[in-house]
Amino acid sequence: MVAERPENRVFGKRAQQHVVIFASGDKIRHMTIRPWMAAVAFCFAGMFTVGYLAATSYLVLRDDLIGATMARQARMQHDYEDRISALRAQVDRVTSRQLLDQQVVEEKVEKLMQQQLALSARHGKLDALLNRAENAGAAAPVTDGIPVTDGRRADAVGAINAIMGATGSASQKTAQLAYAATNESVADRADRLFSKVTLSLKDLEHEQINRIQSLTAGASETADAIQTILRRTGFDVAEKAEGGDSETAIGGPFVEPVDVTDPFETSINDLDTALDRLDNARRTARKLPFGNPSPASSITSRFGNRTDPFLGRLALHAGIDFRARTGTQIGATGAGTVVVAARNGGYGNMVEIDHGNGLTTRYAHLSRVLVKVGDHVEASTPIGLSGTTGRSTGPHLHYEVRRDGKALDPMRFLTAGMKLTTYMD
Repeated sequence: MVAERPENRVFGKRAQQHVVIFASGDKIRHMTIRPWMAAVAFCFAGMFTVGYLAATSYLVLRDDLIGATMARQARMQHDYEDRISALRAQVDRVTSRQLLDQQVVEEKVEKLMQQQLALSARHGKLDALLNRAENAGAAAPVTDGIPVTDGRRADAVGAINAIMGATGSASQKTAQLAYAATNESVADRADRLFSKVTLSLKDLEHEQINRIQSLTAGASETADAIQTILRRTGFDVAEKAEGGDSETAIGGPFVEPVDVTDPFETSINDLDTALDRLDNARRTARKLPFGNPSPASSITSRFGNRTDPFLGRLALHAGIDFRARTGTQIGATGAGTVVVAARNGGYGNMVEIDHGNGLTTRYAHLSRVLVKVGDHVEASTPIGLSGTTGRSTGPHLHYEVRRDGKALDPMRFLTAGMKLTTYMD
C-alpha cells in the first residue's frame, strides 16, 4: 500500500514518491523507491535479459560454432599437411637428383678410370716396341709415362679430381654433389669434363697410331732396302727363324688367331711385324761377309781374268788384292767359323771362314795367323797379319769370296757393305 503525502505548496504540485510497504505480522516496514533505484533495477534486468538471451543463443548455435571451428582447424591442418607434403616432395626431388647426379658422376669416373688403365696398358705395350724402334734408329717421345699431344696430358685422375674436388673429405664431396650451382649441375660438369678428357684421349690415340704407323713405315722401308741389297748379291732374307738360332727361337701350341678390330692393336701388330722383318734382315746381313778386310788399304788387282805375274799369260784372278805392308792387321769380313788356319799351297798362310749358306771367305799370303780351326769370329775380328807368303810378288792381302766352292766377285759384297752401312746402325 502506498501512502500519500501532502503536496508542496511552495513550488507547486509536489511529485509523489512511490513507497513500498512491507508488513510482517505486527511489524511494518516501508521503502521509498527513488528514480535511481529504478534505473539500477532496470539496468540489472536488461543485463540479465541480454545474458539470458546470449546464453540461450550460444546453447542453440553452439553446434554450428563448434562445427565451424573444427572445419577451420581441419582446413588449417590440411593446408599444413599439404605444405609438408610439398616440402617433402621437393626434398625427395632434390635427394633423387642428388643420387642421380652422384650415380652419373660415378659412371663417368669409372669410364675415365677404365680409359686411364687402357692408356697405361697401351703404354706398357709400347715400351718394348719403342725400345726396339729406338735401337732400330727411331723412337716416339713420351713424358712421365703418359703421352702428350699439343701440350695436353691424358690424365684421368686429374679429371676425376676436377669433378669430385681435389681436396676435402667424403662428406664435403657429397655436399658438393648436393649443393651444386643451379646453372650447372654436377652431372653437367662431369659431362663437360668427361667430354674434354675423352677428346684428349682420342687425340692421343690418333697421335700414338700415327707415330706407330710412321715407325712401321720406316722399319719396313729399311728392311726392304736391306733385302734389295742382299738379293743383288744373290741372297734372300730368311723370313722364318732357323731351328738352332737362340736369338729367334720361338714356339708353342697352335691356337686360332683372335680377330683384332682395334686400330691400336692392329698398328702395334704391324709395327712388331715390321721390326721383326728389320731384325731378320739385319741379322742376315751381319752373318754375310759385307765388311772390308783391310779398310786402310787400296785395291791393286780386281776379280776376273788378268795376266799371270809369274807365267805371263791370261789367268783367272779369283779374288781381289789389297796393298798392305807386312804386319798389317786383317779382320774378318763377317761372322763365321774358322775352317782353315794353315799354310795352303800358293795361298801361303791362309785363313778360311765359313759364314753359312755355303758362303766362305779366304784370306791369303798372311805373315801370321791369329786364329785356329773351330774358332767363331765376328765381323772385324783380327784373324791374321798381312805378308807375302805363298805365290806372291810382294806384301799384300789376297781376299776371296766363294759360294759352294765357286769364286764370286768380292767387290759385289764390298759395295753392298758400303750401302748397308746406312741401314745397319
